[in-house]
Amino acid sequence: MTDVSISVDMPAPQIHERAAWNISGWAALALGVLGTVASFALIFLGAELTEQNGGAGAALAIVGALLLLAIGIAATGLTAVALGEARVIQLLGHYMGTVRAPGLRLTVPLTQKQRVSTRIRNHETEVSKVNDADGNPIEMAAVVVWQVTDTAKAVFEVDDFVEFVAFQTETAVRHIASSYPYDGQDAAISLRQNADEITSRLSAEIQARVASAGVTVIESRITHLAYAPEIAQAMLR
Repeated sequence: MTDVSISVDMPAPQIHERAAWNISGWAALALGVLGTVASFALIFLGAELTEQNGGAGAALAIVGALLLLAIGIAATGLTAVALGEARVIQLLGHYMGTVRAPGLRLTVPLTQKQRVSTRIRNHETEVSKVNDADGNPIEMAAVVVWQVTDTAKAVFEVDDFVEFVAFQTETAVRHIASSYPYDGQDAAISLRQNADEITSRLSAEIQARVASAGVTVIESRITHLAYAPEIAQAMLR
């Protein structure tokens, strides 16, 4: 694919993805189970000793209760991360980082963990009816293959990154369709005769439009390109 640079005036991103602190959740889970058993043992032992030595027994019970509370708080940091997904970690509205390692992970406790898919997706636009550069009504549709590569931008820079990609792709298709003639004999580039060049420019424009949402365009293809029915019938006559 030809490397084409397209300039689109979009806001500069205010945040970028970074890795959140995380460790294996299985080791943390095992320690949590052992700690829970130990805390209950301390509580029961403290209750027994309270009858013989009130101060020492009460101290053991308090230590057991505090240990159980600490384990409960730490357990809120456990999260399961599936392949092809990431977790965006927030603490009281502050971005703490992103966990991408799959499996059971332990991260910062008492945080909100938002699931973001990093799988490859595709979006196909509706058939758009626009006028080409010569003013002829044409129909055009395209499919774009894309993937979230910066989860922080996807979550915080736009309201809904899936909807954002759909709208920006539609805008790019309309802009490209109106920028070139459908079949200009004297034109350097036309939509029908220079499909590869047009596809490259379409991919570059979509990428420029969705970059602020942390999205990378893998490929785009024109799936429908034709004169509008009214002009097609006139040409047949």
